[in-house]
Amino acid sequence: TGGISLDFAGVMDLVKNMLPSSIVTLEIFFLTIIFSSILGMFVAFGRMSKYAIIRIPIQVFLLIMRGTPLILQLMFFYFAPYYIFAATLPRFWAAILAFTLNYSAYIAEIYRSGIESIPVGQYEAATVLGFGKAETFFKIILPQVVKRIIPPMSNELMTLVKDTALAQVIGVAEIFKLAGATMSSQFSTVPLIVAGVFYLIMNAVVERFCFYLEKKLDYYE
Repeated sequence: TGGISLDFAGVMDLVKNMLPSSIVTLEIFFLTIIFSSILGMFVAFGRMSKYAIIRIPIQVFLLIMRGTPLILQLMFFYFAPYYIFAATLPRFWAAILAFTLNYSAYIAEIYRSGIESIPVGQYEAATVLGFGKAETFFKIILPQVVKRIIPPMSNELMTLVKDTALAQVIGVAEIFKLAGATMSSQFSTVPLIVAGVFYLIMNAVVERFCFYLEKKLDYYE
């Protein structure tokens, strides 16, 4: 087989072989979303802290995570522990660590911009109505923040879908790594096309979900 030619049965076999790697890609995606969304909230509050001893280290963290390539961070978190502690993280968890720290930095800035976009008057009105700080944040501020950050968050999620392919640089057997290996062995570009279709479908699902969520929250306008 050469070029882009491959019969239907061959494509089905290729898809079947890619399914386990697709699961790894999905695991990277969802674990990164969960961990980075939680960590990003703490980072956002640290970034907004009035105490310099908290705010400045967070700003340095954000600069490093956003100012250096993710591919470099992946290699650092996989190889650095060996040189520093004479031990290594499993490839998969080194990837999750790198993705989580990287994306938490971007998500933290999205959270921060969303929180700071809420008019101060809403906090004052909540205080007049007898709401406590926690109640004000979770019942009044957070729903509006979620509505406002959906568009930039959807961009980050769609970027994450594509960035999962970078995990192959430290040997994580996700879909792009298998597609590249299969392309080399079969001398065909079909594996890359199939992998591209997978990423496209996943991003289409992300886009539709975010659009649906944004419409459901229209009443906060």
